Amino acid sequence: MAKRRRRQRGRRYWRYLTIALGIVLLASLVVTLPWRWIAPPTTAFILQDQIQSSGRIHRQWVPMAGMSSAIPIAVVAAEDQKFPNHHGFDYRSLWRALQEDRGRIRGASTITQQLAKNLYLWSGRSLTRKVLEAWLTVVIELTWPKRRILEVYLNVVEFGPKVYGVDAASRIYFGKSPGQLSSREAALLAAVLPAPKRMSAARPSGYVDKRASEIEAAVKTLGGPGYLAGL
Repeated sequence: MAKRRRRQRGRRYWRYLTIALGIVLLASLVVTLPWRWIAPPTTAFILQDQIQSSGRIHRQWVPMAGMSSAIPIAVVAAEDQKFPNHHGFDYRSLWRALQEDRGRIRGASTITQQLAKNLYLWSGRSLTRKVLEAWLTVVIELTWPKRRILEVYLNVVEFGPKVYGVDAASRIYFGKSPGQLSSREAALLAAVLPAPKRMSAARPSGYVDKRASEIEAAVKTLGGPGYLAGL
């Protein structure tokens, strides 16, 4: 009798666990899948920015076709060179960052991880946030094509104080549409991504100028915009 009760409890446990996992998966699809086709109206980071400080948020959606081919490859070269080939995580870069022990979490984060964080989460390094980020990264990679991941990222990432997306950044910092960006301008925008509130693409410091040159060299090593042709 006792053995039978244990089996019944075990079956109930697995049934409840299966139901819970199903609910989590369904909820994850509900909050991620629409943005495969629809431009996200806002992001968690933008909402936090609006709450924490006053001032207008500068942001305007632009499809990938409206961007200079220099900007996607510059961002990939700067932030995630293995983007076309990985499935959301760059384990080698993560291990290297942990070995260096400099807290270079961003340096180990892929574009998909950064997108998941920007869209849904908050800044910080708590275990809870990292687990949620990892889960959402998996869901996005399984349900969105790579080209869409990069397109949404380029439209929601912060390029400066209250400046989100490549359209706003190119118009505010260079006075032109994103389709007119040169390779140098694209590299300058990519160079400020690790700290867009402290670094400026319009008035680049010596570090930003040097970093932009490194990004331009990395773009050439990757093979230029053709590196992303298969997305």
